[in-house]
Amino acid sequence: MSPADVDAVEAAGALFDDPAEREWARWFLDRPGHHLCIASENGHPAGFVSGVEMIHPDKGAEMFLYELGVLESFRRKGIGRALVAALGARARQLGCYGMWTLTESENQAAVATYRSAGAVDRDEEIMLTWRLDEAHRTFTDPV
Repeated sequence: MSPADVDAVEAAGALFDDPAEREWARWFLDRPGHHLCIASENGHPAGFVSGVEMIHPDKGAEMFLYELGVLESFRRKGIGRALVAALGARARQLGCYGMWTLTESENQAAVATYRSAGAVDRDEEIMLTWRLDEAHRTFTDPV
């Protein structure tokens, strides 16, 4: 998708956790290294994948699979696996050395989809998060 596809992103709002905000969708699509692919079946949005290229001075570029979603009525048809493969192909095309994502271990559908698309588990990692909005402040700004 490109910045010209904001209307398509809004039309596919049921795919996302919450309705897409037009300004945020345009910002996302306008940024280099931000990728969004929406799959359709018979003209209806069926699923999406989003990814963000990440680069580090000593590692090179890798693709972070930010989110994958497939509407319930379209699941178990290979759409999720195809979307992951499409993002992986885009990452290879861009010269990324790898692709990664995080999901909850109890999200069996996501784990199965990622594994079927060739992902392997790395059990040694843990995920730590920070809430940065004022209502959930969990750290103190430097003085």
